[in-house]
Amino acid sequence: MTTGSDGIIGVLLAGGLARRMGGGDKPMQTVGGQSMLARVIDRLAPQCDGLILNANGDPARFADLELPVVADAVAGFPGPLAGILAGLDWVALNRPQTRWMLSAAADCPFLPRDLVRRLDNARSEQDAPLAVAASGGQSHHVIALWSLALREPLRDAVVNEGFRAVGRWMARHPVATVEWPVTPFDPFFNANTPDDLAEAERLAALEV
Repeated sequence: MTTGSDGIIGVLLAGGLARRMGGGDKPMQTVGGQSMLARVIDRLAPQCDGLILNANGDPARFADLELPVVADAVAGFPGPLAGILAGLDWVALNRPQTRWMLSAAADCPFLPRDLVRRLDNARSEQDAPLAVAASGGQSHHVIALWSLALREPLRDAVVNEGFRAVGRWMARHPVATVEWPVTPFDPFFNANTPDDLAEAERLAALEV
């Protein structure tokens, strides 16, 4: 998968506090015999030209994944925008020719295998700096393709304006939205609670 001058890097967002799951590393919970994070990696690694993990705390706990681990760029757990900014900063520093970055939640165990291709096509066709996944008429703002040109405007919004809501910040920019079907299940289902995990196990049995 390549686009621009140096492909697309994906940042997996795992920097949250997982309060509704009782704390800990929510993406390490198991669905269908694999951690949710492993399932996300399996889906996105073939679609991207590299993956990084946004997580806070001791990065050594993710050593087995052999992925770069980047902490939030802003202190105080301000939400996914900080993780996205951290990803953009890492890409700018380590892959300076890269023009696009995918963000994805690490607790979405059923991400579509055509995610990057369809987002990339939409942003290209609409000449937009952002492309966002949607299903059931709802946009999933943390699952998106970002132009690296948004890095400094995002930093200003997070650091100086205190922005926390991804969708509210995106509303400032042209966004290409790509819709996926929700049958046999929503590919953007995310597990936030123990009940969600039980539902994810049921959905995993429907996969082909």
